[in-house]
Amino acid sequence: MILSEIKTVAVLGAGTMGNGIAHVFARAGFNVILRDLDQRYLDRALDTVSKNLDREIKKGKLAESEKSSVLARLEPVTEMAAIASADFAVEAVPEKLEIKRAVLTEADNTLRPEVILASNTSSISITALAALTSRPDRFVGMHFMNPVPVMALVEVIRALQTSDAAFNLTMELTKKLGKTPVAVNDAPGFVSNRVLMPLINEAAYCVMEGVATPEAVDAVMKLGMNHPMGPLELADFIGLDVCVDILHVLHEGLGDPKYRACPLLKKYVAAGWLGRKSFRGFYTYS
Repeated sequence: MILSEIKTVAVLGAGTMGNGIAHVFARAGFNVILRDLDQRYLDRALDTVSKNLDREIKKGKLAESEKSSVLARLEPVTEMAAIASADFAVEAVPEKLEIKRAVLTEADNTLRPEVILASNTSSISITALAALTSRPDRFVGMHFMNPVPVMALVEVIRALQTSDAAFNLTMELTKKLGKTPVAVNDAPGFVSNRVLMPLINEAAYCVMEGVATPEAVDAVMKLGMNHPMGPLELADFIGLDVCVDILHVLHEGLGDPKYRACPLLKKYVAAGWLGRKSFRGFYTYS
């Protein structure tokens, strides 16, 4: 398959990452089949895409007349059978291996044999996910950053089995979205989370050990290191449960105790203090 043959893209999962990925594909002119189990999640995703398009219009990044055509290219579906016509597919379901296994297996059985299947996993081995499918040579990692419509980076991760043709086509496709693809080999956490999560973890230890308040830790990193967000603000934005899950993957995959999740992070997650999405994490949100 070549880039010009990709007209329709399936996005599996309509959550935060899925709706963002659907947004950028539709905005780039692709027809998008957005699939989730429940119509409620699809309705919420379409509402989010609409609001994010309005933000782009206000910033002058999109003409107001284009909004309706972008939304018209989004087809929400609940049945996996509806993705059969897709020319490329991106899985964006929660970061749990059992969920990914179920979704990828079903998608693999539904898509045409030549179609590339990508995963937006933020830490799980692309090589292991590829092995769950009948198309390991056409399986690739496509790690978008949150919020997807805003962030330029996509880590494109080559599994041990990924063919050069599938990898190169995914790099080309990423550029067509207006994103910057960066080639990364398969390893726990890839580059982004292998570097970011220890930073967040150490910031949490600073709070737990009474070195400084969350506000002070974040101020040091913003004012002293020129970070646009402090690590604890960012952790709340990502979700503390997601941070802990990624740290577990790093710890298990690399076997190094430096990746053990800070007890304070685990305690917050146990309390249901997950960050912005639960209105409380290192900070309280209204």
